[in-house]
Amino acid sequence: MHPRAAEFREQARDRYGFEPDVQEFPDGTKTAADAAAAVGCEVAQIASSIVVDTDDGLAVVVTSGANRVDMAAVAAELGVESAEMADADRINETVGWSIGGVPPFCHANDVPVLLDETLLDHERVWAAAGTPEAVFPLSPAELRELSGGRPTDVAV
Repeated sequence: MHPRAAEFREQARDRYGFEPDVQEFPDGTKTAADAAAAVGCEVAQIASSIVVDTDDGLAVVVTSGANRVDMAAVAAELGVESAEMADADRINETVGWSIGGVPPFCHANDVPVLLDETLLDHERVWAAAGTPEAVFPLSPAELRELSGGRPTDVAV
């Protein structure tokens, strides 16, 4: 197992008492379509963590792979003037993970988390586990509880 995926698994266990079933795919799961094909699920079941930069700091938006993030809706939900994609270095520095591998929880710093409410319609969703090649399944209830995310309409 990749060291970063192992680190995520250990953090999830130590911080939340959650044992993720991390699965790695050498061909990668960089896009939602790639991840869905690798695990054999619908693209809508991929929980993609998108880190956004606002005038109040970074936030994580966990969206369905079938949707795109509506930045104006994110800004409104967070009560800020604007939201945009965050810079890769700032993402790594603030949440502790690199783009493509950001999990929905186990962040290095406390950041607000918003959940695309359409993810709650599935029995199981799949999220990044620390690298672009690693994912893990969980229920929407677990996603909500572990991430502390607030379900909202953030999809375009």
